[in-house]
Amino acid sequence: MKLAIMQPYFLPYIGYWQLINAVDTFVIFDDVNFIKKGYINRNSILVGGKPQQFTLELIGASQNKLINEIEVGNNSKKLLKTIEMSYKKSPYFDAIFPIIEDILNYEEKNLAKFIAGSLEKISSYLEIDTKFIYSSDIKKDNTLKAQDKILDICKKLDASSYINAIGGQELYDNKKFEEQNIQLNFLDAEMVKYKQFKNDFIPYLSILDAIMFNNKDEIKNMLKNYNLI
Repeated sequence: MKLAIMQPYFLPYIGYWQLINAVDTFVIFDDVNFIKKGYINRNSILVGGKPQQFTLELIGASQNKLINEIEVGNNSKKLLKTIEMSYKKSPYFDAIFPIIEDILNYEEKNLAKFIAGSLEKISSYLEIDTKFIYSSDIKKDNTLKAQDKILDICKKLDASSYINAIGGQELYDNKKFEEQNIQLNFLDAEMVKYKQFKNDFIPYLSILDAIMFNNKDEIKNMLKNYNLI
């Protein structure tokens, strides 16, 4: 079984979805500390031909709290208006905007579950059948840290392969995984280009941008544009 473990990111860029699509089970790492100014509750979209950050409002956000101890705020209507104004002339707006409305109008207030809902809805649209589970639901040794905690989760779930984003290379020791008969790989996402409006292409925006400008089959092909190392 191929496994990935990542903090929940809100409407992340396509590389995150490549990782979801590459594994059988995706663990939403919800019982680790929240990181301020990261991508847990923010990303970027195209506004007037330029990248602009959007932020999901949070209540009680603190780096001293776990991700699943934080609540979502009340700026969904504002975000929807910004998205509508920015993408209403995009080719797939009519198909995608109702999905985004469903995501942002989700009544769940727990941050981890709110983001999990968005991951599941977009995965469903893209016909990704990866299983999502919360790390907080796994009976594991919570005194462990970093790589040891990841290995414990892999063993608890009988993973034969663990795939991480390319940025995590320095965090893991391949020998430790070999000792547990777990194959360790890193996903190196290739830059995916597509036509936006009349602007020069702006990379690394939210998946929202990609699905506004490309049909489902085109996105599925983009999900394969990576190398495993």
